[in-house]
Amino acid sequence: MVAGRRHRSSASAGDSPGDPGPLERYDAKRNFGITPEPAVRALPERHGKGDPSFVIQKHWASRLHYDFRLEADGVLLSWAVPKGPCYDPKAKRMAVHVEDHPLDYASFEGTIPPKQYGAGDVIVWDRGTWEPLGDAAEGLTAGKLVFRLHGEKLAGLWELVRISKPGEKQDQWMLFKKRDEWAKPLSEYDVLKALPDSVVTHPLGLIEQREPKVSPTRADTPLAPDLSAAVRAPFPAKIEPQLATLAPSLPVGGDWITETKLDGYRLLARIEGGEVRLLTRSGHNWAAKFPTLVGELEALEVSTAWLDGEIVMLTDGLPDFSALQNAMDARTSTDIIYFLFDLMYVYGEDLRRVPLWARRARLSQLLEGAGEHLRFSEAFDAPAAAMFEAASSLGIEGLMLKRRDAHYESGRTQTWLKAKARLRQELVICGFTTRGRKDGEIRSLLLGYYDDGAKLVGAGSVGTGWSARTARDLWERLAPLETRESPYDVAVTGSRRWSRRAAGGERWVKPQLVAEVEFAEWTADGIVRQASFKGLRLDKPAKAVAREGGKTSASEPPLALKITHPDRVVDSSANITKAELVHYYASVADRMLRHLADRPIALVRAPGGIGGELFFQKHAERTGMPGLTIHDRALWPDHPALLSIDTFEALTSAAQMNAVEFHTWNSTIRRIDRPDRVIFDLDPGEGVKWAHVQEAALLVRTLLEELDLKAWLKTSGGKGLHVVVPLTPRLGYEAVKAFSQAFVRHLAKTIPERFSATSGPSNRIKKVYVDYLRNGKGQTTAAAFSARARPGMGVSMPVSWEQLHELKSGAQWGVQTAREYLSFQSADPWSEYWSTAQTLTVATKLLT
Repeated sequence: MVAGRRHRSSASAGDSPGDPGPLERYDAKRNFGITPEPAVRALPERHGKGDPSFVIQKHWASRLHYDFRLEADGVLLSWAVPKGPCYDPKAKRMAVHVEDHPLDYASFEGTIPPKQYGAGDVIVWDRGTWEPLGDAAEGLTAGKLVFRLHGEKLAGLWELVRISKPGEKQDQWMLFKKRDEWAKPLSEYDVLKALPDSVVTHPLGLIEQREPKVSPTRADTPLAPDLSAAVRAPFPAKIEPQLATLAPSLPVGGDWITETKLDGYRLLARIEGGEVRLLTRSGHNWAAKFPTLVGELEALEVSTAWLDGEIVMLTDGLPDFSALQNAMDARTSTDIIYFLFDLMYVYGEDLRRVPLWARRARLSQLLEGAGEHLRFSEAFDAPAAAMFEAASSLGIEGLMLKRRDAHYESGRTQTWLKAKARLRQELVICGFTTRGRKDGEIRSLLLGYYDDGAKLVGAGSVGTGWSARTARDLWERLAPLETRESPYDVAVTGSRRWSRRAAGGERWVKPQLVAEVEFAEWTADGIVRQASFKGLRLDKPAKAVAREGGKTSASEPPLALKITHPDRVVDSSANITKAELVHYYASVADRMLRHLADRPIALVRAPGGIGGELFFQKHAERTGMPGLTIHDRALWPDHPALLSIDTFEALTSAAQMNAVEFHTWNSTIRRIDRPDRVIFDLDPGEGVKWAHVQEAALLVRTLLEELDLKAWLKTSGGKGLHVVVPLTPRLGYEAVKAFSQAFVRHLAKTIPERFSATSGPSNRIKKVYVDYLRNGKGQTTAAAFSARARPGMGVSMPVSWEQLHELKSGAQWGVQTAREYLSFQSADPWSEYWSTAQTLTVATKLLT
């Protein structure tokens, strides 16, 4: 805390921050009847013992800048940093000292209205606490303040140095990173691009906890474990297991223990007074199922203990879930192995606050001389990325990564991560179909999961992965659970075709059983694709089943991607490099994949930059792009195999191979002959003013509304706009194309001075050509968030209709500005697009 300055007022140019009169300048510049910024209140007394807070707000006013604020004496000392902070000590960033702000401002996010001071959008980019090195008041007065930050994005030592002279108009300082363990070259890591979003809507937790720079002793051995944090305590009657969080990418910082992700059943061993219980996650005691394991646990030299582990069957030395399921069904458990990986209590001591490495070391000691069916789950002393690739090549499900210093915490945590090389998860069995619609043998299982609101949501089906014997066993288990009504709370519509009434041989069951399923990917509409049944999960209650994310990427985080020829210029007009393009696609992958996944793709590639030769690639004759999905040629007879981009890896590898534009079909792979949208491409001819393009979009929307069709808007990234109409995929391409042609001809006939239905430059002079040809089979349109191979590299950006009047062009945002714009958007303008079900039946009749 900065002491002794409470009654000074706000600084004027050249004065120390905080001089004179605390918040007078802040108050004088704002009309609190208009702006949502917090009004001035009495300066608070500081009673806390912790370090004072800091906040960095990202502020897009007349131009983008960052507001750096340090708490001191009841106010926030503030600097405007135009280029933002940087971890590179060589990067000295200008910081203009401005008026003090009230402490309440630290949580402010929102829009400052036009004509108000600082008009524009504000988000909280980083927050945390700070501690000065030395006397802060003296440092501020002298113009040299050294301090340490403890934030969600920034950490380590930093310095503010005044560079302006007394009497100058602006009080200018320099902000820069001090050399320490956190410093990184800008060429290696740009924190502004790597982490552009609000920490309010996308909280990260303290970076010092995510990526600690000082590691505990690396001693994952049975020698001298540090158990000083153990607590003498009564034997716990119950311990809930610690659960792992699915990791979208492998951690690159911090100190992690890496184990194989065991493909089996999680069991906690409870030993008390010689009695052994083997408890599932749902609390069932399975000791009677595994007498061999119980016998070996009883033989351990311990009277009281809680151990954590997983039972597996090994086939050729690798975990095999199907073999485990078969062994349990046949009640032959003598070959089942119990891999133990944690020890929570032993000999009257609770070890849950002991660091993980020490608990494991003590567990290893305990298992010395244990029976052949009890094994210590070994850790691998190799980089996680190398282990992940090895696991993938061996067909292993993935890895477990655990913070070396982590406590044992019941429930799901971020200190245990699971990295999946293949998509596997539990799903609730909601129904089934039978072979030939006859009783006795299951043909497919209908699947679901519970969302955050505990509603049962459909997830598709699985029809492979079992033998005839298993199919009959599934029938025997499911038949007693059959019910007349669908158990889904969220109706399965569109390509998720099940309704409340069974129309295609579907038979519903009470949602009580859980299946383990392996699959290729989640589709854009929430269906598991290419699913294979692995077995029933008898250890997990159906209500606990939630949807998990996608496969873990073995790549490093987006801004640490290894890019070949990163400095190659892709667009010389804006000096956009290949690195910028790849980083852009990495940063929008989570948004863009919803528009790409499960759709045939056409790529525009530019090996020599957009000023060189461009070529389309629609098929799989040659790709060289890891991760792209190549589909069966039978999907489109007489054509080469189609491609789709379904994962982060596929998107970034395509960008690495000089793919600039991403164009998609109007149908998904699953229903390739049934379009699920109509697209109207508004392409202005020569002499058309932008205002007329905006007017044309409104007229298209108005006509669609008269036909009882809802539509969504996006920029094209080029000269025009795209109006997109979602459809329930019922009609074929010919019918949908015929509708779009009739629609465009009606526009051109009704308003000929504005619209043209005929292509060719001479036919659209001073008119907007509405391209209906995009709606034919095999035709494609630039996907949302795709860059365009044109000077400036505009981006196709989804926007709301309310934003239409604000747009300046169809290329308002480009590769260099789109991600910053998105960091200020708290709502998805297309959020309702995905759930809108509508058909062309009525609209077609009205047009004819």
